[in-house]
Amino acid sequence: MFDELSNLIKFVFNFLLYGIFLMKQIITPLLIVLMLFGCSGSKDTLMMSPEEGLAYAMELYDDEDYQYSQKEFQTLVLQYPGSTITDDAQYHLAMSYYNDEQFLLAAYEFSKLIRDIRGSEFVSMSQFMLADSYYQLSPPYQLDQSYTIKAIAEFQSFIDFFPVDPKIEEAERKISELNYKLAEKEFNAARIYEKMEYYNASMEYYTRVYETYHDTEFAPRALYRKIFILLDKERLSNAFDNITIYLEKYPDAEDAEEIRDIHDDMAFK
Repeated sequence: MFDELSNLIKFVFNFLLYGIFLMKQIITPLLIVLMLFGCSGSKDTLMMSPEEGLAYAMELYDDEDYQYSQKEFQTLVLQYPGSTITDDAQYHLAMSYYNDEQFLLAAYEFSKLIRDIRGSEFVSMSQFMLADSYYQLSPPYQLDQSYTIKAIAEFQSFIDFFPVDPKIEEAERKISELNYKLAEKEFNAARIYEKMEYYNASMEYYTRVYETYHDTEFAPRALYRKIFILLDKERLSNAFDNITIYLEKYPDAEDAEEIRDIHDDMAFK
């Protein structure tokens, strides 16, 4: 009985050893193939000059192979700080992240170029792309708008520092778009407070909308709602003052005729 059990154990052990041997024969060549395939997108750049390394990284970038171009541009920035190709590599490193939709990393790399290589020809475009990276991160108005506010600030910096740049019109358009989003958020917050009958909070938000976002469609709507809250609360003097503001700022607004009639009725009483 003992001999039979011993033979069985030996058989199982030998079988397992043979299985491991076969797996090695199959897996090892497969791993080699995978490693070679994984390295096929890159070259040995150690012997390249800075200019050759930049040209190779640009090839990867132009082929939209952004993960490899990120690696190559990062290597160039680290190996050749202060060289003639550093700003080019830094800018395209940031662009590689941007095109790969890694917008936070892109913003960081654009800001590094602006801060560290101020004399570069890429500074103006880096300022625009820094703003645009935050623009891409700006979420729907219902969510936190921290990135929206950052995008507006960076676009405004671009306009202030580079007032004749061809991208100015696009920057202004995007600021308007982002302001619209902020105005919509504030206006809807005011509406919620009004429905909950928190009228003071509601009027505070309405005031912020028409004072801060006066060039959006929400400005006259916010002032309109504030006027009716004041009328409903019989705060007639304040209501009349806001009616006057409305007619001065928004004489052609959708509800201007209605507000004008209320103004005339109150003026003759």
